[in-house]
Amino acid sequence: MNFPVRAISLDLDDTLWPFAPIGDRIERTLHDWFVAHSPVTAEHFPIEEMRALRERVFAEFPQHAHDLGLLRRLTIERALRESGSDPTLASAAHAIFFRERNRVDFYPDAPDALRRIAARVPVAALSNGNADLVEIGIAPLFRFQLGAREYGSAKPDPGIFLEACRRLAVAPHEVLHVGDHPEMDVAGAIGAGLRSCWIDRGDHQWPEALPPADLHFTTLTALADWLDDGHPHQEQAA
Repeated sequence: MNFPVRAISLDLDDTLWPFAPIGDRIERTLHDWFVAHSPVTAEHFPIEEMRALRERVFAEFPQHAHDLGLLRRLTIERALRESGSDPTLASAAHAIFFRERNRVDFYPDAPDALRRIAARVPVAALSNGNADLVEIGIAPLFRFQLGAREYGSAKPDPGIFLEACRRLAVAPHEVLHVGDHPEMDVAGAIGAGLRSCWIDRGDHQWPEALPPADLHFTTLTALADWLDDGHPHQEQAA
């Protein structure tokens, strides 16, 4: 399939790097920090209990579902308060979270492919997560980063896709959104009038009711090849 692509909006978590190892490391590192700096909190909220507390906080504040960093901060504050610890420790604990959140291990194909793609068309980061491209070290490859927290709503809301198109100054039908999630990325992009590319990392089954993405690849390298090739081979969507 060939169609014009004047810009790309790109998902981050589970597209450029897997998030699960990051989440596990955040939990372990925060727990170790509480053991050292607030033992009573570590005792009251071991990893499993802290995870359950985070889920309760997320459910309690659905109006902040688009701001995962804030919800993490609220969870830390709640843990300190309910364990009877010093609430002023929240800032230092959240800094630990932020540091670990931005230690990423890229998929092997991602760094080189991202450089190739960014050399060909403007790329905008479009994410529901709270990764910081400056901290990660890849900000120069992107025109800008637009997150759900900044926009005020998360994918698949069509508005966040259209805001990315507006900032790119490119019509939606000439923007290709690239991501791993069938609903959040592909269905969201289709609903906003963008072209769509599913990077199938093997984490999601394709929903039967969802129309296929315009492009379906298992690596970002395949997308870079498609952009370089005027008549690329396209994998068929599941």
